[in-house]
Amino acid sequence: MHVSASGYDLTPLTPEQVAEKARDLTPDERRVLLDHGTEHPFCGGLLDNKLQGTYHCRLCDLPLFSSEAKFDSGTGWPSFFQPFDPEHIRYLEDHSFGMVRTEIRCARCDAHLGHVFPDGPAPTGQRYCLNSVAMTFRETG
Repeated sequence: MHVSASGYDLTPLTPEQVAEKARDLTPDERRVLLDHGTEHPFCGGLLDNKLQGTYHCRLCDLPLFSSEAKFDSGTGWPSFFQPFDPEHIRYLEDHSFGMVRTEIRCARCDAHLGHVFPDGPAPTGQRYCLNSVAMTFRETG
């Protein structure tokens, strides 16, 4: 078992476990999480969320981002300047749509989350651009 610095089990899920967790996904969630799609800008349910809490992977429930790292990037997708725990995110080079980007995926279940760009605010300079349907939100308290 591999445990992250923040204490979460990062043991990769088996294909059978992913299929079981994916049973209840909506078609849109399936398209984004499993088929690496993107939701339309300015339509995601978590874009304007201002509550304090943690954003978790919709598929496996791993904590991904804290509300303390969320900012309004003006792009139409929920944006964060750093992950909850760096080990909870996988990074892959993405050459789709005629450009080079860095795709981000959940480290445990490999679900597609969005992309990260080097044009974010201090202190990291990063903009993690997420699909709302890729996450669930848990309010603090």
